Amino acid sequence: MSTLHYLYDPLCGWCYGAAPLVSAARQVITVQAHGGGMMTGANRQQVTPQLRAYVQQHDARIAQLTGQAFGPAYVDGLLHASDVMLDSEPPTVAILAAEAIAGRGLDMLAKLQIAHYVEGRRIAEPATLLEIATELGLNTQAFAAAFAQHSGAAVQRHIEETRHLMEEVGARGFPSFVLETNGVLQGIDIGGYLGQPQAFQDWLRSRVWIPGGGSAGDAPVCDINGCAI
Repeated sequence: MSTLHYLYDPLCGWCYGAAPLVSAARQVITVQAHGGGMMTGANRQQVTPQLRAYVQQHDARIAQLTGQAFGPAYVDGLLHASDVMLDSEPPTVAILAAEAIAGRGLDMLAKLQIAHYVEGRRIAEPATLLEIATELGLNTQAFAAAFAQHSGAAVQRHIEETRHLMEEVGARGFPSFVLETNGVLQGIDIGGYLGQPQAFQDWLRSRVWIPGGGSAGDAPVCDINGCAI
């Protein structure tokens, strides 16, 4: 079997830009999400004019390359709220909780990205995360229990495992994609596919291993440093 490992952070703008690629990939391959804790602990940040200028510069580039929209509630609202703490640990816990109770971690990630980058909501706040879980149709009591279970040491272990995987495959940041086939890990350079989810899906389809039938194509195997695309 083949698995696409997705190394992400819920507050990574380029991960939001890659969201259509993740959606397209899920139609042809199992996608396993790994949260990397980009803005956790000492790396949490409050919104400042300097951070806002830095983020907006990247957001403009992301929108240009991917077509992903950044909503007014985010651009003119959240990014101007100096009391907002950007902390990717709580939303990562929410993703783990959604996966644990319903196998919907990636659905939670997609919803959180819209909530943050389009709706300008504070996705580091537990109350907001519970609202989003409810909007996804998850059982709120089960979600709350799973959220508590995956907080603290549990999410820290998950982040550490993700960073170990990043070291193993030579991934330098987020998002990173790693194709695993028969236990072999192959890093994927998605730069050429941003804004082209159908092309990315077609590429994956040509390399997905089908039980009893080998791969769907005869393309050469890539190594962990990248693939010729």
